[in-house]
Amino acid sequence: MDAAAKTSVVPPPAHTDGDHQPGKEPQAGAAPKVNKPVRARQDDRWKIFSGTANDALAKDICDFLGLPIGQACITKFSDGETYVQIEENVRGADVFMVQPTCDPVDVHLMQLLLLIDALKRASARRITVVIPYFGYARQDRKDKPRVPISSKLVADLLTTAGADRALVVDLHAPQIQGFFNIPVDHLFASPVLVDYFRKRQFPDLTVVSPDAGGVERARFFAKKMDSALAIVDKRRVQMDETEVMNVIGDVKGRACLILDDIIDTAGTLVKTSQALLDAGAREVHACATHPVLSGPAIERIAKSGLAEVVVTDTIPLSEAARNEPKIIVRSIAGLIGRAIQSIHEETSVSKLFL
Repeated sequence: MDAAAKTSVVPPPAHTDGDHQPGKEPQAGAAPKVNKPVRARQDDRWKIFSGTANDALAKDICDFLGLPIGQACITKFSDGETYVQIEENVRGADVFMVQPTCDPVDVHLMQLLLLIDALKRASARRITVVIPYFGYARQDRKDKPRVPISSKLVADLLTTAGADRALVVDLHAPQIQGFFNIPVDHLFASPVLVDYFRKRQFPDLTVVSPDAGGVERARFFAKKMDSALAIVDKRRVQMDETEVMNVIGDVKGRACLILDDIIDTAGTLVKTSQALLDAGAREVHACATHPVLSGPAIERIAKSGLAEVVVTDTIPLSEAARNEPKIIVRSIAGLIGRAIQSIHEETSVSKLFL
């Protein structure tokens, strides 16, 4: 199906080749509502635009800040080429482009690159790419012969397209910031997730890292929750399949919270939860920033022993995910909105960290 979601309904001009006929893309899924705007704003030199990847989140960010969303046309020609047009004046403006590079990753990445180029050629003073979910982040090193470092390539593409700075959320590896040759503000979703689980008031909570690589993230979360820490040792047998080996730490009779940055096929998550239950955990909850939820993820979560899976809206959920009662969504529109305001006003972003 030809796609084009956008903030304006004006069609693009006809392609030079008469055989090309642009169509429209479906809108992204709805995201949770957020708080009222911080205050209404009339600053026409401060603009927020969105691609089609998560326009609901972009609108929530604008609602939080009291700003209208920028007018842009994004369509596809019949041969699959993406067409974009900025439909309002951005000359001299401080522009923020919101676009997670989620599924379909390459389509949304190409949209982002074209939108950046359009803004640059329209004389925007500064272009900040706001990427709630940074696709290709897991390809951050050469783990086999003759493979690319894809996350570095994506960082170079964004910079070459004309981005002046980047705002990202929970990178898979914090070192990815070093792949950029522009300033990067790296936000963490932990304030939103910690707030949710503090309200649950578990008396005997243990925060669990599903692998050794996530220990630092789990330790930070456990400190904020004033809880114990455990680690699940696992052995990866295929690229996206894992085999859980054993639990390190005391989980018997306790409520466990599995913490990860991404839930993809949910294989690791479900096997980790089962390992914790087998080790005597009373109940198992899970939370993650990015709900990729590809393949059999939703079915696995539904059939698992997990009590709930709490995620953020960096990626719009599919209809099946929205209908799964175990999956709970918390919005990070306010967190990103405050970061955008700080960048625009040239104030510190570090106040947003726990």
